[in-house]
Amino acid sequence: MTRFGANRSVRTERAGAATWVSVSLYVAMLLLCTSCLYGFSGGGGLPKNLRSASVQPFDNQTAVPELQREVLEQLRKGMKDRLNLREATEQKADVLVRGTIVKYEVDLPAGVSADPRQTNSTRRRLQIVIDVEIVDQTTGRTLLKRAGLSQEGQYPEGGEATGRKNAIETLVTQLIEGMQSQW
Repeated sequence: MTRFGANRSVRTERAGAATWVSVSLYVAMLLLCTSCLYGFSGGGGLPKNLRSASVQPFDNQTAVPELQREVLEQLRKGMKDRLNLREATEQKADVLVRGTIVKYEVDLPAGVSADPRQTNSTRRRLQIVIDVEIVDQTTGRTLLKRAGLSQEGQYPEGGEATGRKNAIETLVTQLIEGMQSQW
């Protein structure tokens, strides 16, 4: 082995390491650049022209006045948080949500005690039924129209508000997923 051969071996190793580092940097920059091009718009799969929503208070055909407010708040929150639609007036909104709360039943038995001497039920359930229409006001196209959309919520005795909140959240999830499934 000559003294030049030993130097070549070290040079070759250094060149190989330098090539590996430069290739790694190139790949990292390529990945970084492509990730800049592909980003999440937060639109939940909706067309980019749909940026605002107006959720109208639902007509309430039940005897529970707070139900209208709770449905309205949950729908507005869902449109903002999950679809990234900002609130707007009915005239300026790209998406219009309107509907009717058709039915609200509470204290339906869901589970009973295992003790035959005790007749109190331990779990209760409630049912909410709504009709809803969601319209793309930019095109006039109906994005979603459902009549008789119902959801049940279970709750421990005395915890109706919890069951109602869960049922409304599930209804909102169904509506949002229904809108997203159009695209």
